[in-house]
Amino acid sequence: MTPSPTSSATSTSSRGDEAVAAAAAAFHDLHRGPAPLRLVNAWDALSARVFALAGAPAIATSSFAVALSHGYDDGQHVPWSTVTATVREIVGATDVPVTVDIEAGQGSTPDAVASAVADVLDAGAVGINLEDGVPGSPGELFDEQAQADRIAAARATADRHGIRLFVNARTDVFFGAAIPAEDQADAVVRRARHYVDAGADGIFVPGLVDRAVLEQVTGAVTEPINVMLWPGLPPLAELTAVGVRRISQGAGTFLVAAGQLEAMTRAYLEGEPDQFGGEATPAYHLLGDLSYR
Repeated sequence: MTPSPTSSATSTSSRGDEAVAAAAAAFHDLHRGPAPLRLVNAWDALSARVFALAGAPAIATSSFAVALSHGYDDGQHVPWSTVTATVREIVGATDVPVTVDIEAGQGSTPDAVASAVADVLDAGAVGINLEDGVPGSPGELFDEQAQADRIAAARATADRHGIRLFVNARTDVFFGAAIPAEDQADAVVRRARHYVDAGADGIFVPGLVDRAVLEQVTGAVTEPINVMLWPGLPPLAELTAVGVRRISQGAGTFLVAAGQLEAMTRAYLEGEPDQFGGEATPAYHLLGDLSYR
């Protein structure tokens, strides 16, 4: 599958079963390159289209950005129908693999996770993030076995669809969980192993920036480790050296884009008005490629 957008992609169905299977295989392969996969995080069709035109080999959604772009707080507050519609639009805007942040699975039970996975598979996605933080309960994580059962439900659903879904199991041990600092590394390793045994293809540890702990985790877990851009994260060369296989932008690009829009608007309204307001470069060079329908 060519990692670039195509004007023929108009909807989920435009890919077809063979194309979705190829996208799933390509997405798995991206985790086995010589350097970590640099995964971009989109929130709508336009952002995904621009990322793909810039050369992104795959697109992830940011649950934070999707929620805020529709006027909702993060944390499973945006209607699920809005999320799946956004996924369909993103899939239709590019021909690169798309992975979806389904947050905590849209419900606490394995059946809820299975339903959410079926929805994003039907929308054309080939990967998911599934987190173990309990929505609405800051600091609380799902019981390890309960989360393993939810991961197994995601895997079984993908198998029934005949899609080699990349299940990226997120653990919030370093991202707000009420776990003593001296116990966090062991907790991540224990949960990661349990999640891999349940069918996870990768482990996402947002908030983990300590190189020594990263090396401990990558040495103890067989599947790819994913980190998120965060203050204090080691440089790319160090992440590569310790075995990290995937880096996510998270909500960073969305926040930068929103900040740039605000700055441009203030420059236009408060200073000498000009056509664009500020120093941003207009995307004239993309105009021939932004349309895809």
